[in-house]
Amino acid sequence: MIPAALLAALPISLLMPIAAHAQGAGIFKDADLTLGEKLIAQSKCVECHTRKVGGDGSAIYRPAGRINTAGALRGMVEQCNTELNLQFFPEEVSAIAAVLNRDHYKFKP
Repeated sequence: MIPAALLAALPISLLMPIAAHAQGAGIFKDADLTLGEKLIAQSKCVECHTRKVGGDGSAIYRPAGRINTAGALRGMVEQCNTELNLQFFPEEVSAIAAVLNRDHYKFKP
């Protein structure tokens, strides 16, 4: 449990992944998968992942690795959003994470 005083001192952008980490794959319940697929293609996520890990980029998806919950997956997409200044809205981040969950991680609600 994170002390309330510490949470109050953190910027909201850091708190979103913490809150999402506590949730299961149900966080993707109303996600727009078509939108997620479109955003993944438009943002060239696969090309970026290929540059980072080589091959076809799919090695970045390691369900048994550091991404081991639906919330952590959403948090990682939010991290990409922030680092790359993609300016996605929260529902767009969830849509992308939902597609990744469907295609690679398969976390249960």
